[in-house]
Order: sequence, then C-alpha cells, then structure tokens
Amino acid sequence: MEDTSFYARLRDNATLVNNTLRFLLTKSAIGGISGELKEALVYVLEAPGKRIRSVLALCCCELVSGRINHNAEIAAAAIEMVHTYSLVHDDLPAMDNDDFRRGQPTCHKAFDEATAILAGDALLTLAFEILAKEIDQSTIAVGLISELAEASGPAGMIAGQMADLRADKTTGNEEILEYIHTNKTAKMFRCAAAMGAICGGANQQQLSYLCEYGLKIGLGFQIADDILDVSASSGQLGKTAGKDERAGKATYPAVLGMKKSRQLAKKLADEAIAALAPFGEKADILRQLALALLKRTK
Repeated sequence: MEDTSFYARLRDNATLVNNTLRFLLTKSAIGGISGELKEALVYVLEAPGKRIRSVLALCCCELVSGRINHNAEIAAAAIEMVHTYSLVHDDLPAMDNDDFRRGQPTCHKAFDEATAILAGDALLTLAFEILAKEIDQSTIAVGLISELAEASGPAGMIAGQMADLRADKTTGNEEILEYIHTNKTAKMFRCAAAMGAICGGANQQQLSYLCEYGLKIGLGFQIADDILDVSASSGQLGKTAGKDERAGKATYPAVLGMKKSRQLAKKLADEAIAALAPFGEKADILRQLALALLKRTK
C-alpha cells in the first residue's frame, strides 16, 4: 500500500523548492534579468520536475538538525538550478538532441538553440551566486560551493557526460557504465545529501553516512532510468521513450539485461538503506525514498 504521508511530505518539500526558486527569480539583482532570457529561465524552472535532488537536500538537513532551515532552502534551489541547466544542455542537438523534457518542448524547441545555451549558462552561474549571497554563514557557503562545484564539474557530472557521449554506439561494459553514471548522476545525488547535511550542521560521521546513501541511490536512480527508457512510454516519462536504445547508448539493460539491471538497482537500494542505520527511525523518510526511486514508473 502506498504511504500517503510519505508522498505528501515529498510534495510539500518540492513545493518549498518551487517557492524558493520563484522568490530568488524576483530578487533585486536576479530580477534584473529581463526579456527572452528571463522567459527561458522561468520556462525551464517552472516545468514540472520531480525535484528529487533538491528534496534530498532538504530531508538530509531535517534529519541531522530536526528542521529545514533557510540555508537548506537555498542549497536545494542551487542544486535544482544546476540540475536544470544540465538538462537544458543535454537536450541540445550537439548532445542528446531531444525535443521533449518534463512533459513539454525542450528549451531549444520552445525558444532557440542560442537561448537554450545561454539559459543553461545563466542557471549554472546563478546557482553559485545565490550560495555566495544568500547563505548566512561564510564557512557554510564555502562548503556548499565546494561540494556543488566538484560534483557538477570536470571531475563529476561533466566527466560523466563526456564519457557518455564517447560511449554512443559502442557495446560498453559494466565498468564503463559505472564510471559514466557515477559521475553523471550519482555524484550529484551525493552532493545533494552532503549539502543538506552541511546546512544541518552534520558531524563528519553523519556527513559520511549520508554521502554514501546519496551515491548509492543516485546510481540506483540511473539504473531505474535506463530500465524505464525501455519499459515506459513517453507520456509516463515526460521525455522521449526508447531514445537510448535507438541512439545506441551504453545502458544497464543493454549491457546486463533487464533482470540483472533490476537486481543491481535493488542491491544499491539495500546498501543505501544500510548506510542509514546509525540514524535509527529518524531516517525513515530516506529509507522510503530509496525504495520509491527503485519502484518508480516515471
């Protein structure tokens, strides 16, 4: 039976992220953005995304401190901006060349390629601007900026994206897949958990446990994504289904088969849940999140 209280909490946290993003886009300095660029930023940030990474940051802050604080709200908005920028650029013709994202035309289809490139650039730099300006303690701001830069940069998401492009139309193997998806996806989940933990004042042990949890569910999330690309419809996904197979991408189902892919995703969810043991019952929402991501249908 579906736990309605769990999904209600996820929706409430996603609403909090959406409200924070809207607030930040109206602030004086940021509100100075105008014209088509502002329209494009609003278009991609208002699209109905799942907000999983930003919600994860909020949940980790609440776990270690007992509440969601202002810094966690800003951190969650920043990671959502970086994630959205990555989608805008990933959909471009030079990358994955997709026409459909989050249930609506991709940014370069709704506007044009140049606007999409600049909107992505704006979101990436804006994320670091808000961390520098809106976080109320400089040491926390530096920690958050460091985590986000490392996870999204050339030793993280960018490395994964580059390897993903180079693996197109190759048979690939499990080692290559793990490298691609650890960098492209899992490190950003780890980053979200770390940023939330830092905002909540986590000690080093707590931070380590939550980083392990984030990395495991991030890789599991990508395996589930690969499976859904094969088994779900475009309407369910909010993006073009079956595209990975047609493009000859190296994916878990293509390399391991569906059965082994599902087994690996389950193993990662179990390992993520095990990492939460030191937190006791307080971490139940994160345990439920790991299982929900495993079983998702969109």
